[in-house]
Amino acid sequence: MGGPGDPPEGTPEGGPGGAEDEYRSVVFDESFVRAARLQEYSARERMADHAPAVRRRSPLHRGLTRQALILVLLIAIAFGTAIYMGVRHPYGSPQARRPVEPLRMTVIPLAPQGKVPGDADAETLYRHSPAVHYEIGAEGIPLPASRSTAHFSESQIVAALTTAKDYIVRSSLYPEVLTGRQAGPARSLLDADQLDQFDQSFDRPSADGRHAATGWLVRLDPSRAQLADDRIRVQGDLRATESDAATLEVTADHTFVYALRRTGAGAGAAVSLFTVRRELTFHFTRDDLRTHQTQLVTSYVQAGPLSCAEDSTAYLRPLLAGQTARSGGPAGTDPYATDSPTALCGTLAAAAQPKG
Repeated sequence: MGGPGDPPEGTPEGGPGGAEDEYRSVVFDESFVRAARLQEYSARERMADHAPAVRRRSPLHRGLTRQALILVLLIAIAFGTAIYMGVRHPYGSPQARRPVEPLRMTVIPLAPQGKVPGDADAETLYRHSPAVHYEIGAEGIPLPASRSTAHFSESQIVAALTTAKDYIVRSSLYPEVLTGRQAGPARSLLDADQLDQFDQSFDRPSADGRHAATGWLVRLDPSRAQLADDRIRVQGDLRATESDAATLEVTADHTFVYALRRTGAGAGAAVSLFTVRRELTFHFTRDDLRTHQTQLVTSYVQAGPLSCAEDSTAYLRPLLAGQTARSGGPAGTDPYATDSPTALCGTLAAAAQPKG
């Protein structure tokens, strides 16, 4: 039997009291009603002349949902963080630029042990000298095989070696540099922080180990000697290493042999050989690699035949065929004067001269 309030036949199948009532859990609260797109007219409104029983409501223009607000807020935070990181550079920020080392240089004249050998033909001199197998010009400055280091790529190593080679070529092989007419080709490859020292070395050369023009480049006294053959003989090597995480170091050791004759002399005048050995150390920061510039930090030069009694800071003044070194040693050194440079001089070994 049914309950006291049930119909005699029981609850109709599918009726409001049925167990299968799929809407039993639906709660028609106020927000649901307000969100409905269809609205039934009231009794008063239906008494008026309205044909349809319902009307369509215009959609409510509600504000942003909570999810949309959260999304907008997250985007704003991410954008602000990106700007902050871009300004502060918290990762990989470049460190303050280190002061560039001034060039430390040593120029040692090599005096001959007798008369300087000479010949009318430069090729004959070369064939009878240790430079007989040397390459000509830049061919004698080959780039070594290179590999990446812990902090520098292979391309950066190649860039450093190439710049070092360019500096050596411009400072040792360019005729306008050798004859003292120009210094710009070498100067243009130097880090900007070394230019004051470079310029002072040419404006006011000094044997103080810092300001000799001949420490920067090979510079022959144009009033004394000229090239008899522009096919300069060269031999040496380059080597690149990582000095630290921010610096590449390139060391260079090259010997240059020049055929010279007296300035103003004709083609038939006697020719002699002049030898310069340059041991150079270059440093490269990442900025230097990017701008194709370098820091020349050490320069050790031996050159001869020269007279030890002559000043070699502004120009190298070669002794030519048939000449001998002036009597007397190099300029005196005063050990009591702390700012006095130490005079250095060597003797050009007989084996370094052409053999007759």
